[in-house]
Amino acid sequence: MLFVVVGAAVLVGVFGGARWAARESAPAQYELPGGAWSVGGVLGLVTLLGWGGAVSGRLTSPAANGSGKASGVVLRGVARGACCMVALAPVLFLLSGLQGRNCRSYEEGCAYVPGTGPALVVYVGCVAGVGWLAHRRRRTALETRRARERERLRKLRRKGKGRSRGARR
Repeated sequence: MLFVVVGAAVLVGVFGGARWAARESAPAQYELPGGAWSVGGVLGLVTLLGWGGAVSGRLTSPAANGSGKASGVVLRGVARGACCMVALAPVLFLLSGLQGRNCRSYEEGCAYVPGTGPALVVYVGCVAGVGWLAHRRRRTALETRRARERERLRKLRRKGKGRSRGARR
């Protein structure tokens, strides 16, 4: 019971602190060259890189150099968790700038941070557009690799080397 209470308090503190930090730093970031549009684009790319690391095959299977030991598994788990946090942090940052639910707009902690709307629109566009392009590129490379393998097997079969031992007899 104590673990749950302490864990909940830490979780609320982390999210509350992150929201406060995002609300304090957002206006300064939206004033940088390019404004909220560039912030949304950069955060979109950060999310895509984070998800790319989280779903990477390198973090799931042990390396050929023998790092499949318990320490390697733990390190891969920590790396995957860090990539997931990097992918989700921009969402928390952008949502923190929106007006709070069930809050009055004149309250300091609930007011809309100017520039959050355009940053959110560019963020969603960047994640959707660049994510789709990366998916198509990966899918095309995979289909090309499969076609080359099918062609290689077809050539071997023509020479009589692609059959099973029983079929060759």
